[in-house]
Amino acid sequence: MATQNLTPVGLEEAEIRYPSNVVWNASTSELYEHIIRREEGTLSQFGTVVTSTGERTGRSANDKFIVREPSCEEKVWWGSVNVDISEAKFNQLYEKVKAYTQHREIFVQDCWAGADERYKLPVRIITEEARHSLFARNMFIRLTPDQLKDHKPEFTVIQMPHLHSDPNVDGTNSSAFVVIHFGRRLVLIGGTAYGGEIKKSIFTVMNYLLPQKGIMSMHCSANYKDSKDSTAIFFGLSGTGKTTLSADSSRTLIGDDEHGWSDQGIFNYEGGCYAKVIRLSEKAEPEIFNTTRNFGTLLENVVVDPITRRIDLHDSSLTENTRASYPIWSIPNADQEGMGGHPKNILMLTADAFGVLPPISRMTAAQAMYHFIAGYTAKVAGTEVGVTEPQATFSTCFGAPFMALHPSVYAGLLGEKIKNHNVDCWLVNTGWTGGPYGVGHRMEIQYTKRLVNAALNGEFNDVPMVEDPIFGLQVPTRCEGVPQEVLIPRNTWSDKEAYDAKAKYLAQQFVKNFAEFNDFVSDEIKSAAPKAE
Repeated sequence: MATQNLTPVGLEEAEIRYPSNVVWNASTSELYEHIIRREEGTLSQFGTVVTSTGERTGRSANDKFIVREPSCEEKVWWGSVNVDISEAKFNQLYEKVKAYTQHREIFVQDCWAGADERYKLPVRIITEEARHSLFARNMFIRLTPDQLKDHKPEFTVIQMPHLHSDPNVDGTNSSAFVVIHFGRRLVLIGGTAYGGEIKKSIFTVMNYLLPQKGIMSMHCSANYKDSKDSTAIFFGLSGTGKTTLSADSSRTLIGDDEHGWSDQGIFNYEGGCYAKVIRLSEKAEPEIFNTTRNFGTLLENVVVDPITRRIDLHDSSLTENTRASYPIWSIPNADQEGMGGHPKNILMLTADAFGVLPPISRMTAAQAMYHFIAGYTAKVAGTEVGVTEPQATFSTCFGAPFMALHPSVYAGLLGEKIKNHNVDCWLVNTGWTGGPYGVGHRMEIQYTKRLVNAALNGEFNDVPMVEDPIFGLQVPTRCEGVPQEVLIPRNTWSDKEAYDAKAKYLAQQFVKNFAEFNDFVSDEIKSAAPKAE
């Protein structure tokens, strides 16, 4: 059934003509009906929608392109992350997309990215399937009927998962494609049903547009304690704990993944959360666990019994990257405005696959800049196609795949913010302890939560610190609720010589990786490097 477009802009703006039916800005309940009618998913016993994304259960990192055209030619950080594609190839793909939409039912969600009224981006998400319209409705900021009347999209995403490209003809790397054209303010997605591609394409857009206005754009979660003056932000790649650590019942959640930092403080880009739920524990992560039982939540690649409709959060037979998409108000203590103050604490999360970094350590401003630019972590199983176990990697700004500008742009903005607001900075290892991956084990989540809360509550202010001899970080010697031996990683290894060798090796990897940034940073930041010799 057709629905009415309340906005002043029709589909002709996106050059889409002759669809068989257009479902405009359907409610969650309406989208449920469409999903069931179209057999795109099933209902769990709790009323959540459960869907499968098929072959691609994570981001297709090698299938993302940016069109090289005059408006962005001199601004984009071109290379292995921001791979260019010609306007001619884009136009060719666009013609395919437009032809594909003819005589098909399509779904439209009009929404905003950016909770700060001054920097919001009006977006339109056009999808082939109702489940992805629900995803967009969950993830972005919803509009009221009155707001829809004035809505004029400034960026449009067209997502057609069952349309595949031909690499030999279209200039892509596979049958999947995510192509961003900054000049035409358009994103084309095809060949993949993974919902994360929709949200991350708009995140890339925000990371391109806002820093040019002096706004720091960040791959981070954020929360605050009793007032917005106690705001904390958590940098980290997918799977390092951004969502888990920010969804703390003792603090108010601002957002779990994407934020801007303006002259007035932090603001969320999104209206929802996209949490990993594999082996989710009700005891350890009750707020997120409860969302998997809420009406309106969209579960991706979670296994469900076809008879009882019970979901199994421990079953990874489809992927390690099982996900839940839900509106942010599903978290009881979420800030409905999506706004915070200037951060008092910055925590940089890393899933150290080598098991040599301390579970928490204090950084100087220079060390914070060094680690932000380095962005060391491990790619966690399932978050990208082909990643089946953690792999050590460096992802500058803790989000290189989404940073369209040169890292020095983001680093410069962050350094200025840290200095101006006297921010305390911490490095938090949510990865391995007692040895590297395959020997040691993942850090206990309750220990990480206790350490993070101790840092945010100022408990380490009067605790003696020891300097890590290789990484130069200040490590607290005690924390209530955490075994003392856990705090010093070398003490958790049975083979001390093996630890020393592995720590040296990781330090060398840091230095090797940072070489490409040496020309863009101060001597003070360079001196924050680990001791590799």
